[in-house]
Amino acid sequence: MFCLPEASVGVLSTIFSSILGNYMKAWSFGDKVKNLEEAAISSTIEIYVKIQEDLRPTPSKFHYLFNLRDVSKVVQGLCMVKQQSIPTEDIFMRLWVNECCRVFHDRLINTDDTNWFKDLTVDLINKNFKQSPDKDELFSNLRFGDLLKLGGGNPLYEYMVDKPKLLKGLNGSLEEYNSAGTSKMNLVLFDDALEHILRIGRVLKQPRGHIMLIGVGGSGKQSLLRLISFMREMAYNNIELTKGYGIVQFQEHMKGIMKESGIEGKAIAFVMTDTMIINESFIENLNNLLNTGEIPNLMLPEDKEDISNGLRPVCQEKKIVDTLDNMAALFIDRIRENLHICLCMSPVGETLRVRCR
Repeated sequence: MFCLPEASVGVLSTIFSSILGNYMKAWSFGDKVKNLEEAAISSTIEIYVKIQEDLRPTPSKFHYLFNLRDVSKVVQGLCMVKQQSIPTEDIFMRLWVNECCRVFHDRLINTDDTNWFKDLTVDLINKNFKQSPDKDELFSNLRFGDLLKLGGGNPLYEYMVDKPKLLKGLNGSLEEYNSAGTSKMNLVLFDDALEHILRIGRVLKQPRGHIMLIGVGGSGKQSLLRLISFMREMAYNNIELTKGYGIVQFQEHMKGIMKESGIEGKAIAFVMTDTMIINESFIENLNNLLNTGEIPNLMLPEDKEDISNGLRPVCQEKKIVDTLDNMAALFIDRIRENLHICLCMSPVGETLRVRCR
């Protein structure tokens, strides 16, 4: 048995302050913005502590489970920007609010809980950031992303003030999608759709970024994923159910996309809906892939040989000794970086609760 005591607030603050502080120093952020590093970390940890105390899981809120990974995800989001994207303290504060909303707020399911979160966030901004934003204006204008500049080599994750320009860009991408393929999507990008697009785009931008979209059938989950995958030049991939389709066929499909992402380095958004899960073993396989980057006993000797042959040039390029162990580790790392699991689930019934548990 291994017992590890829970880290204190002081320890957490030291760890995450070092990560964010060194990042901001390395990228030469302005002094006024760098001075807000402590405020961002202490406020994030306070949200993490209070949300565990006040919003506990119940049968209807079974997903209200928060851990240190959530704090690290906020810090990861803060480290997605460069100094030219954050010229002022106000923009940095909005970035912090956006990342906390994406990690904590997006899980909340009713008005009471969302209002509790917004009130806590505004209180922390007043106390730690020494700013006094208007609550309604703040939470209605959180538009961070890189979707307007995807054509460049390394698009900036930034605050997008001009909403009409963003809508024009997204509608332009939608027209390109419709003209490029045979399956056309007639989408109306209203405000909620715009917010969901930014949420999905943020996750797919991150290495090891995976997402679960929850909504009733026909609400547009897969359509938005198709659009974002097209904009990010990712391959949109899912399974096609046929008569006799089972775990063997599913594992063969997963083996194929794992080779594409692990050997070829191809960015893939693998989309799985609840109606595709005809065998609960599918979920078990995806769970293993999310946790470890591999599915146990999936690769046969001939598959391992293909992996070694395919990754040997990559090892030489990265100056890694091309031993079997090193190539196996590199294969898993490339899968976890390039393969994004996107689950589309319906909240109707007990199935979602049972699977999440």
